[in-house]
Amino acid sequence: MADQRLKGMKVAIIASDDFEQVEMTEPREALRNSGAITFLIAPHAGQVQAFQHDRKGDAFDVEMTLDEAAPDDFDGVMLPGGVINADRIRQVRRAQDFVVRIDEQGKPVAVICHAPWLLISAGLVSGRTMTSYYTLKDDIRNAGGQWLDREGVWDRNWISSRNPRDLPVFNRLMVELFSSYWQAAGKRREAA
Repeated sequence: MADQRLKGMKVAIIASDDFEQVEMTEPREALRNSGAITFLIAPHAGQVQAFQHDRKGDAFDVEMTLDEAAPDDFDGVMLPGGVINADRIRQVRRAQDFVVRIDEQGKPVAVICHAPWLLISAGLVSGRTMTSYYTLKDDIRNAGGQWLDREGVWDRNWISSRNPRDLPVFNRLMVELFSSYWQAAGKRREAA
């Protein structure tokens, strides 16, 4: 029987051009295989270009722009890495506001590789424990966070991982985190 722990859960995947392809496609597949509905959201309409390390990858259709996406309509967010993507997206105020609102509501956030830059720019890292690509450890520490060199770090409503090699752990932890939130959200709805 298919895993349907996340059935009906709406997850925003926020990326710009030059994201690391496997850091979007594999987590998206893990979410969808668990029943989640994912939306690739970008600052612009059309398509976003992926990279496979240092080579051009595939282009992916943008399903919603940041101007169209309301954080209250989503149950969680996943942020792929890629240094150029992460550096671009961290400068987009709508992206910062989106993750702030998701975090304020205690919804799950999953980040990998360079993606924590958006959380840093949004002012969310102070007091948090996480991991990332190793070159971000000083950025995380300077933002008031604790950086650990681990495949995956779970801190309250956040999951973080270092790089594509960590994807099996990242995907497993992400689905577990999103599932725990989704089950609790269902119980809250039933009680209301």
